[in-house]
Amino acid sequence: MKMKSAEQEKKYFINPYTNLKDIRKHGSLAIEKGNGIYVYDENNNKYIEGLAGLWCVALGFNNKRLIKAANKQFNLLPNYHSFTGKVPSITLQLSEELVKISPKSLTKVLYANSGSESNDTAIKMAWYYQNALGRTKKKKIISRYRGYHGVTIMSGSLTGMDYAHKGFDMPRDFVIHTDSPHFYKDGLTDESSIEFVNRLLNNLENLILKEGSENIAAMILEPIQGAGGVIIPPENYLDRVQKLLKKNDILLIVDEVICGFGRTGKMFGCDTFKIEPDMMVIAKGLSSGYVPISAVLINDEIYEKISNFSSVNNVFGHGYTYSGHPVAAAVALETIKIFKDEHIIDHVNTISEKFNTKMEQLSEYSIVGNARSIGLIGAIELVKNKNNKTYFDPKIGIGSRIVKNSQRNGLIVRALQGDIVALCPPLIINSKELDILFKKFNKSIKDTEIELNTERLM
Repeated sequence: MKMKSAEQEKKYFINPYTNLKDIRKHGSLAIEKGNGIYVYDENNNKYIEGLAGLWCVALGFNNKRLIKAANKQFNLLPNYHSFTGKVPSITLQLSEELVKISPKSLTKVLYANSGSESNDTAIKMAWYYQNALGRTKKKKIISRYRGYHGVTIMSGSLTGMDYAHKGFDMPRDFVIHTDSPHFYKDGLTDESSIEFVNRLLNNLENLILKEGSENIAAMILEPIQGAGGVIIPPENYLDRVQKLLKKNDILLIVDEVICGFGRTGKMFGCDTFKIEPDMMVIAKGLSSGYVPISAVLINDEIYEKISNFSSVNNVFGHGYTYSGHPVAAAVALETIKIFKDEHIIDHVNTISEKFNTKMEQLSEYSIVGNARSIGLIGAIELVKNKNNKTYFDPKIGIGSRIVKNSQRNGLIVRALQGDIVALCPPLIINSKELDILFKKFNKSIKDTEIELNTERLM
């Protein structure tokens, strides 16, 4: 007799990003299939996937072209490596296409299997580059509070949220954190957006002076801090950060794991905010989340220095067994073709007008202090009192309540640290589906307000 999912989970499975003891009491929602913007649980209940999985599934579930591309490659060459002078030809084809669509400064590609791995790789390459130049003390990395860059020891240290650190002896001391550009929460009373940016840039410059630019290899940042709360930076913030880093000879690594592949209305967040990184990390949307693949793109200057240094060392001693895996490469290549053939970014720019309007309207609810969005990514920040930005007692679990009510109403969303709930639907969502999504989300917020009033928590 087949074991039920709840029993299998309890007996065999470790749940990522979960209270492991608590999850045993009620179990997880076991998802069995997907189609378009919808997923279905094992009881065939239907849900709009309002976070595109984990910010991943840009082209929706059950895309026939991606499935066909994977099957074709499985039959042609199901596995091969890129070590020691061999490489799958499909991986080279993907590399050419990636360089064509990326910021013009980036010309070379190194693959991995996840955003965590590629962010880890980017830091290793920054160190390798600095060592190649004889700048052996240039090791520290600047990251930002509320930034999310992964969970390996390296990338987990870069992540600027305590839940990724508690109990894991992180962050390690090579990482130094600076301010998040979260104007709604961190802006001072009567402080303008311009004054806020000035303060953050002064703090960053003072941090560089304190640590010494001769000791700092790179800064890593997301154009929009995704898992940190969908934090959209104020105007000119990223441009000024880039100029400050150039002034101090510090590399800029841009983490495009969430922002990349059309999420912001352009192919990359770098394009949206008009910055040119020294390195760029991509994952998730690269294969529409269908198969694990990630990449680091670097500029010619970095490549030439690490290339020459690898000759001195007789090898560039980095790579993963599945770096540039042929099946993953085939799916990623087809993803890029779909973006072009089906004018996905044009669609995002058309549908995002409605998405952004509906996001803005959510600010009318008494518990929504701030509603923010760009492209097809957005979030609501929940407060007890709008006038003075008083937040709910964490014990109330306000974000989790909205998530639970949404799920009951047939919508999957995600609560983020800081009483924030995010929306990030598949990019293929149409106008009618968007109406259904927001009808469900509005009902879920109303249901939560009723709960709070009933329990006298408002």
